[in-house]
Amino acid sequence: MLIKFSLENWMSFQKKASFSMVATRERQHGERVSRIPKYNIRALPVAAIYGGNASGKTNFFRALNFVKTLVIRGTQPDSPIPVETFRLNPGAPELPSRFEFELLIDEMIYEFSFSITADEVLEEKILSISDNNTERKLYHRKDKVITFGKSLKEDEPFLKFVFQGTRKNQLFLTNSIFQNSTHFRPVYNWFKDTLCLIAPSSQPSQIEKFLCKENSPLSLNMDKMLQHLDTGIAQLRSEEIPFESLPFPRSIAIQVQEFIKKNEEVGLVSNPTNERFLISQKDGRPIARKLVTFHTGTDGKKVKFEVREESDGSQRVIDLLPAFLGLSSEASQKVCVIDELDRSLHTLLTRSLLKMYLSHCTPEKRSQLLFTTHDVLLMDQKLLRRDEMWITERDSDESSNIFSFSDYKDIRYDKDIRRSYLQGRFGGIPRIPLGNDLLSSPAQGKKENG
Repeated sequence: MLIKFSLENWMSFQKKASFSMVATRERQHGERVSRIPKYNIRALPVAAIYGGNASGKTNFFRALNFVKTLVIRGTQPDSPIPVETFRLNPGAPELPSRFEFELLIDEMIYEFSFSITADEVLEEKILSISDNNTERKLYHRKDKVITFGKSLKEDEPFLKFVFQGTRKNQLFLTNSIFQNSTHFRPVYNWFKDTLCLIAPSSQPSQIEKFLCKENSPLSLNMDKMLQHLDTGIAQLRSEEIPFESLPFPRSIAIQVQEFIKKNEEVGLVSNPTNERFLISQKDGRPIARKLVTFHTGTDGKKVKFEVREESDGSQRVIDLLPAFLGLSSEASQKVCVIDELDRSLHTLLTRSLLKMYLSHCTPEKRSQLLFTTHDVLLMDQKLLRRDEMWITERDSDESSNIFSFSDYKDIRYDKDIRRSYLQGRFGGIPRIPLGNDLLSSPAQGKKENG
């Protein structure tokens, strides 16, 4: 679970901005809030981030994506770290960017933080936090020196050897995993396996791997949900097509053939048509299957459609549903972050997806959903708690800040907050001046030019 996250000097976030999934004392919707008895805290299952265009919502998402990529893939030798600093303050680009996480992993809270410039990692640290809030150092890297906690004393010689081989533009966490050290793998695996990021135009899950298997649980649940959400789709299925007819360059086809010799299957997505394919191997030759949809005709028979023939909204639902179904499963510990959840979706459909997920949240659940949105109809205390709704706001110096509705003490639990939000009482809306005289009429232009 994500407990807390803060960032500083990243894109539009110049000053330190902190985001917390720790529940306040609010009682509303308390039956779905996760309880972590060991630390005597409660963690929220959902967070909605609002704000005007260019207020920082997507930059928040990009920060998480940047850290995930830096941790998992690392950097190339002699390459700059692709950090994007705040550029509107002349001195800010020269200052380091800092990221800090508190993560609940297997009922243990870890603090992972690092400070970087484009040239090097200046500081990096992992702590474990006990139930009495005592911090135990696992390692601390600073000023080209690293120290380790007492619990790692036996393996310290090997870990120092790993650090000697860690480039200045590389996280020690990443290199330790590359060198087969297992001490910090829980934190690494959280970014690799637990944190799921879905951008507005991304195809997040290799859905074809599951749906191409007839009568799989995911396939059956997808069919039910697509009908429930009134997409007009009765079934998602697959059909076999000649491998040679795949709409990909020959170079990719060759790479796929080499890949499936070592692995069972590979999923491909054709852009911009969003068609999905699953490539496997049978009797030494490649087999291709394509995802298709079926609608019910006026005669009651099923009629096949290509995925590209579905509306943008239906395609978006197809992409998002596996994530929502996965989050809703009893054993899920995923943290899913979706940028522009409501893109191409009707507000009632988006609300139905949220209600489905929240109906499966209990004090024992560990999954979380974070999303950015412009849909103010979701800004409803019957659906979300005040501490589950956040706003990004652009300050007068063009930097971003983020804060929760729970920071406002005068918001009653039964208050309709949408009207106040749209009136600008909480910030986070476009600052558009009144008046309609922005454009000169042709007559005006002619007179002025004359």
